[in-house]
Amino acid sequence: MLTLLLTATLVLSIAAFYTGRRKAVAVAEGRWSNLRSLPGHYGYYVALWTGLPAFAFGALLLYADAALLEGEAAGSSDRSIAAIGVALAIAVAGLTWSNSRVAASFSARDSVERLVRALLFLSSGIAILTTIGIVLSLLFEAMRFFQLVSPIEFFFGLKWSPQTALRADQVGASGAFGAVPVFAGTMLITVIAMFVAVPIGLLSAIYLGEYASERFRSVVKPLLEILAGVPTVVYGFFAALSVAPMIRSFGESIGLDVASESALAAGLIMGVMIIPFISSLTDDAINAVPRAMHEGSLALGATRSETVKRVILPAALPGIVGAVLMAVSRAIGETMIVVMAAGLAANLTANPLAAVTTVTAQIVTLLVGDQEFDSAKTLAAFALGLTLFFVTLGINLIALRTVRKYREQYE
Repeated sequence: MLTLLLTATLVLSIAAFYTGRRKAVAVAEGRWSNLRSLPGHYGYYVALWTGLPAFAFGALLLYADAALLEGEAAGSSDRSIAAIGVALAIAVAGLTWSNSRVAASFSARDSVERLVRALLFLSSGIAILTTIGIVLSLLFEAMRFFQLVSPIEFFFGLKWSPQTALRADQVGASGAFGAVPVFAGTMLITVIAMFVAVPIGLLSAIYLGEYASERFRSVVKPLLEILAGVPTVVYGFFAALSVAPMIRSFGESIGLDVASESALAAGLIMGVMIIPFISSLTDDAINAVPRAMHEGSLALGATRSETVKRVILPAALPGIVGAVLMAVSRAIGETMIVVMAAGLAANLTANPLAAVTTVTAQIVTLLVGDQEFDSAKTLAAFALGLTLFFVTLGINLIALRTVRKYREQYE
């Protein structure tokens, strides 16, 4: 029904555009200089007042009753049709009213710009409110968790085993909620991934931006974009079936004890997955540097490598930092590769050959199963999510200060 509503309002808006534009041309009597705005602005004005109120009101009516969307309640189809009918009536009323305002002395351009600014402001407000809602939902559920588990145990505990008892006589439920091993595993895999992705991605971007021919760039750049769209489950299968056994076989051949699921296997494949992100974003940052800076450095006698090192990279540093930050966020938030290649063992270790787990993998594990939603085991997922939110927020704040410092130096 929502699709039908959108289609109907879109058709009416297109018709309203041509109606308003035709009336503006008629009012101008063939001389556009008689109008305070272009005929197209009058068309946009009528189209906006036709489509926006109708779609907003109709969508509100449809979303107000869940039975209308699911189609399970008796008479829900009739009510849906009635809601669409009311929305279309509002569209016709909006068309009539806005078209009546079309006149030579009416500034349609200013009105359209005000409507667009209001729409953009509303979109920004929705994004901000959504973020606030997410944070508050995490905060409230995390507070419920900390009523059951001490914050000191959660933030400083060295053992993670969130197996709480469902019955009084159940055994094997330790209920240890020390999150240090979980965050340590997250950081270990992220560091390994960054050691792989940052050098390779940065160097490949420098080569594509400064040394590669246009023909080579036209082939490699799209390939990198394609690699960025490969599903993470494919990387996870590759890590679990190929990379992890290879690492274990090689480790055993030189006398090392390597787990069948290791942080090294997950970190390596995660780094390979992130390479296209860093390379593509860094390449865009390098190409955004004014060409005059590049040519001026070469004109003063600097070599191409000196120009890259002393001119291009410092000027593109804000974009490079942003690319690395996006890669870090992607690594921290990755789940599938970790589950398939690193396991779910919450080991507090810095050994990359051991099995570890991450925050996102534990959140997925805690929110599935038959555990009650108000139990400490399930609520621990919200505490992990809230803590991870503030960790990433701190990383972003540090990066913003770094970017601001170098922008003041080079701009």
